[in-house]
Amino acid sequence: MTPNETSSTRLLDLLAARHDQIRRISEQAWNDKHDIYISNSEWYVLARIYQKKPTIAEVTRGVHVSRQAIHKLIKNLDTKGLVLVTDHPTSRKDKCIELTALGVTCYEQNEALKASLERDIANALGDEAFQQLQTLLQADWKL
Repeated sequence: MTPNETSSTRLLDLLAARHDQIRRISEQAWNDKHDIYISNSEWYVLARIYQKKPTIAEVTRGVHVSRQAIHKLIKNLDTKGLVLVTDHPTSRKDKCIELTALGVTCYEQNEALKASLERDIANALGDEAFQQLQTLLQADWKL
C-alpha cells in the first residue's frame, strides 16, 4: 500500500486498508501454490477448529458471522475434504467438526506462508519497529 492508495490518515481506515492488503497477499500466496481455493472466511473457521473438535454452535459463537453463513462455510470446507462433521456423542441436535488430515496439512502450510509474510514485514519495517508494532497491537486499548 502506498500513500496514494488511501487518502485517509485515520487510524481505523489505515488499519482496515493494511488488513485488507495483507489478507489479499496471504490469500494470493496460498492460491498461487495450491489447487484448493480457500477463502479468508474459510481460513477463519479452520483456525477456530484446528486441534479441537468443537460443535458447530461453538464455532458460530466464536465467529462474527451468521449461523447460516457458518453452516455454508462448513459445508464448503466439507466438500473440499478439509473438515469432517460428525454427530455429537451426547447431544442428538449438535454436530462436531474437526479437520481432516488434508485440512490439518493445509492449515499448517498456510501458517508457514503467514510466517513468511510476517518475516517480509519485519524486514521491511526493521526488527525494532516490527516488535513495537506487535506490542502496540497486543496492548489493552481500553475499548
